[in-house]
Amino acid sequence: MQTTLNTVPSKRNFMLKINDMPWREAGLRYHAYGFAMRRRFGQRVQKVSIDAGFTCPNVDGTVAIGGCVFCDNRSYSPSRRVPRTNVTAQIDEGIQNLQRRYRVERFIAYFQPATNTYAPAERLRTLFEEALRHDRVVGLAVGTRPDCVEDDVLELLTELAEQTYVSVEYGMQTMHDRSLAWMNRGCTHAAMIDAVARSRGRGFEISAHIILGLPGESEEEMHATADEVARLGVDAIKLHNLYAVKNTPLADQLASGALTLIDREQYVRMVVDVLERLPADCVVERLSGDAPPDYFVAPNWCLEKAAVQKAIDAEIERRDTWQGRLHRGGARASECIELHPCSKIE
Repeated sequence: MQTTLNTVPSKRNFMLKINDMPWREAGLRYHAYGFAMRRRFGQRVQKVSIDAGFTCPNVDGTVAIGGCVFCDNRSYSPSRRVPRTNVTAQIDEGIQNLQRRYRVERFIAYFQPATNTYAPAERLRTLFEEALRHDRVVGLAVGTRPDCVEDDVLELLTELAEQTYVSVEYGMQTMHDRSLAWMNRGCTHAAMIDAVARSRGRGFEISAHIILGLPGESEEEMHATADEVARLGVDAIKLHNLYAVKNTPLADQLASGALTLIDREQYVRMVVDVLERLPADCVVERLSGDAPPDYFVAPNWCLEKAAVQKAIDAEIERRDTWQGRLHRGGARASECIELHPCSKIE
């Protein structure tokens, strides 16, 4: 797919831009989510997970059956590990649980498990507005697939973004269609390009979720995904390692010896490579993933989250590097490229 690039500022001007970033002034090496949220809201905020009972088009047979090879939503979302109640009750319970661990008073209502725009817009309005009426909620986060945002849903999200903070998290996973086919995603990367193009300029934050360590992907291909995230010009990113949970096709493939998972050393190196390629103003929401022990299979290293974070920080320091150091261009990608809408595959 061809893109049209405008002239970008000089390398010198780009370095001035990075050095002017508030996170750099605060002594950070990358634009951390906690730092960005404190600047936006003036205090710490936490996401409180909500299960609205959605499914996915690659579960119900619309584009595929069985779901993604790695997916058990209970392992990702605390709200799907308890009996489902209404939105307000879930927020109340989630706040109680979070306040046992954190000193926090304000929350983002996070519609997390499954595909949270896979419903008629009016049903979504009812759910999202109920969450936003909670007196402790200061914003909305919606996890979804890039092939599940109809125009009327985007209009609803645009309307809500005029009233409050809204983040839409698209499960991009990778730019490589071969890997998307392996994971039984049911769409190609063209769907992500299309979703970002139609989401641009609507007032809500656009976030991309990508997975490092997919079977058969080389380091160069992971770098290409990072460059594509930068080209798309999303506002935020979540990085996850590929890990296996019980009762999934991925766990079966791992048990049979059909594949191996990325080790910690390579993952840490890849995370820092990705950070170097991102625009300096892209918010980094997460650097690794894990699952509750009751669901988890492998790799064991990702359960040691503090050690993984420490290793990433050490690698950044060892290289004396920072987010955006290798970003190709001095302006946000959204200001430099012409996106061409594409359709999902049938």
